[in-house]
Amino acid sequence: MSGTVTGVVDLSVVIPAYNEERRLGPTLDAVTGYLSDNEGRFGQWEVVVADDGSTDGTGALVTARRDPRVRLVAGARNRGKGHALRLGVTATRGRRVLVTDADLAAPIEELEQLDKALGEGHAAAIGSRSVPGATIESRQHRVRELLGRAGNLLIRRVAVPGIRDTQCGFKLFEGDRAREAFAASRLNGWGIDVEVLQHFRRADWSVAEVPVRWSHQAGSKVGPLDYGRVLAELGRLKARSVRPADLFAVALFLLMAVTLYSGRLFDPAHRYLPDSLQDQNQWEWFFAVTADNVAHLRNPLFTDLQGFPDGVNLMANTVMLGLSVPFAPLTLAFGPALSLSVCMTAGLAATAAAWYWLIVKRVTRQRGAAWVGAALAAFAPPMVSHANAHPNFVVLFMIPPIVDRALRLCEGTRVRRNGIVLGLMAAYQIFLGEEPLLLAAIGMTLFAAAYAVVRRDVAGAAWRPLLKGLGTGAAVCLPIVAFPLYWQFAGPQSYSGVLHGDNAGNSPLALLSFAERSLLAGDAERADALSLNPTEQNAFYGWPLLLLAFGIVVRMWRRPVVRALAVTAAGAALLSLGPKFRIPLTDTVYPGPWALFAHRPLFESVIEGRLAMICAPVLGMLLAIALARLSATPRIGTLYCGLLAVALALLPLVPAPLKAVDRAPVPEFVSAGLWKSYVRDGESLVPVPLPDPGAAEALHWQTAAHLGFKLPGGYFNGPYGPDRIGIYGASPRYTSNMLRDVRYTGVVPAIGAQWRAQARRDFAYWHAGALVVAPQENDDKLRRVVTELVGRPGKWTGGVWVWDLHEGS
Repeated sequence: MSGTVTGVVDLSVVIPAYNEERRLGPTLDAVTGYLSDNEGRFGQWEVVVADDGSTDGTGALVTARRDPRVRLVAGARNRGKGHALRLGVTATRGRRVLVTDADLAAPIEELEQLDKALGEGHAAAIGSRSVPGATIESRQHRVRELLGRAGNLLIRRVAVPGIRDTQCGFKLFEGDRAREAFAASRLNGWGIDVEVLQHFRRADWSVAEVPVRWSHQAGSKVGPLDYGRVLAELGRLKARSVRPADLFAVALFLLMAVTLYSGRLFDPAHRYLPDSLQDQNQWEWFFAVTADNVAHLRNPLFTDLQGFPDGVNLMANTVMLGLSVPFAPLTLAFGPALSLSVCMTAGLAATAAAWYWLIVKRVTRQRGAAWVGAALAAFAPPMVSHANAHPNFVVLFMIPPIVDRALRLCEGTRVRRNGIVLGLMAAYQIFLGEEPLLLAAIGMTLFAAAYAVVRRDVAGAAWRPLLKGLGTGAAVCLPIVAFPLYWQFAGPQSYSGVLHGDNAGNSPLALLSFAERSLLAGDAERADALSLNPTEQNAFYGWPLLLLAFGIVVRMWRRPVVRALAVTAAGAALLSLGPKFRIPLTDTVYPGPWALFAHRPLFESVIEGRLAMICAPVLGMLLAIALARLSATPRIGTLYCGLLAVALALLPLVPAPLKAVDRAPVPEFVSAGLWKSYVRDGESLVPVPLPDPGAAEALHWQTAAHLGFKLPGGYFNGPYGPDRIGIYGASPRYTSNMLRDVRYTGVVPAIGAQWRAQARRDFAYWHAGALVVAPQENDDKLRRVVTELVGRPGKWTGGVWVWDLHEGS
């Protein structure tokens, strides 16, 4: 049936066109002929040609047809395919809208397949060249095809996960929804396909991907630069897709991190965090030596700049190659102090943002509740304690994505792909920190076991794809990390286990008490008594939060996820008590569950008190669930009481900024390069006493000298004795032990021939070029000892006493 079309039609076909005078005529003939022959199926129809400011006879070709069912809408100038489609689709009147390219690469006959899919209840049916059943009769140039695949992969990752082919120009939509989506679009280029599909996804309108026949047509308007423009449009699309609430949440996390580190952040080269003990010196050295290895193309897994001449196995010392390597340009340009400061501040904020993302995606979409939960996960007292010194326990932004990817495996969809991604994530996390990955695995195992008990149906369906995905992940991860792990466990200066003492677990009181840096309730004396040191306050959640968490669990016990989270938190807390624990206020000691693991490979080096850190994100998720439910209550009294309980539980945990002090200046002997006259190639500079975990300021000297000299001794993990047991610092020698004792006790031993002979052997072992005594406690005693050992007095040079060991040699 032909004639004038008035009012609503059954089908609108939109064809965007720009200078398509040659190809448009046959396309219109094919479309109108097919629709005329199939009016019994498709009903009344119209064709809308959207002219994007053509400069040839495209518009005249359309108007010359004199068919009222074929209409022209034209833009004043060329603005892109997206603008043309927006004009065309919003001008349609069809109950259904087909969008097809002017080259008709997908034949109009494929409309039948799309129409069938739309009839099955989908809001859109899009032609696809990438799903099973699709037929490619004539392929594009290989380069264009590869670029297209790469673009589709990026699009799936960034904008519309799950849709394999967004760019095939053959799509059928429900009319009203198409007009709404295109009217709301803002992109003028090729990226509009992605933008419209994203609109459908957000509106929860079902989209079916339908295999079609497709054949490349000559005369494509897609040029090489258009791929870059599509990437730019994807960036704009991604930026616009971020909710203001999410941006605000991340900005608050960054502000919290900046506030926490405010004492050091704005002058990192001259400020020091005293609660880090010697760890700030150590971590700045790690960043400096990694950057130096990268700059000189040396092995990043080993160095002899510290612990000379034996050296340091860097892979066995958590140097965070996953960040220290990317940060190498910043370290080389501005120094390791600034690089470490930026890394820890930004990393802590990124960790909070990652937990926020996971909670929004998996726990609750209530943004305020998710923010509070993520803030607790990232800024809980154990995290603040480690923020003094341990970036490997602060920069945990990969843990939430790893948790999410494991949950995707349990869902049973795209198992191989998710397993590959999980393997890559795990490999990267190994280069950020192996112990946090182990703790995350323990936490996920506790949660999985508990959830399997309460939801056996879910566990029954999940275990096969989970195991398959984990196997795939292991197959991807192991080849990447095999050599670094071999080097860590069997390479030079490797060791077996680390001595942390018989019991580094938490006291039960530590779980109930408040940390030193608690702004309102901090008690430094009590916190110190219940922890190894200020950087290892691994519990300290406070009794109000634990009481609130208990109330949440009791009130919401019927929810399986709450039960699983409760078991996870309780299990982690019990494990953190160590292999044995004492009942508070009594002399009764019981074996702890950690005794089952304490001497097992991998577990033997773990400081068991750190297992309580698993509780931080778990408690955050419980809190988010409770706040989301609380926000939905219509009872004002219940809302106020609930919020008051949360405030009373969290306020005592709000951290004060980390303590920072002025840093001790580097002696002129080092900063002015005076040491170069005393230390030859292959020799070391020997500070007295040698640097060790208790006094590692010499590492700061070394980084200030741009790693120009080598140091015996140091602060690192290395082997000791024939069993290669892991210890902190270099293997001690008689002379180093004696000098250390003089420094800390002020007692000078009788120096005779035997001590002088031993000193000569140790100086030779260290390849010592010069001995240096800086002003310090008992420095007069140290000068006396060194003078007797060397046989002559030192020389005051550049703010230190120097003994040139080349004199008289």
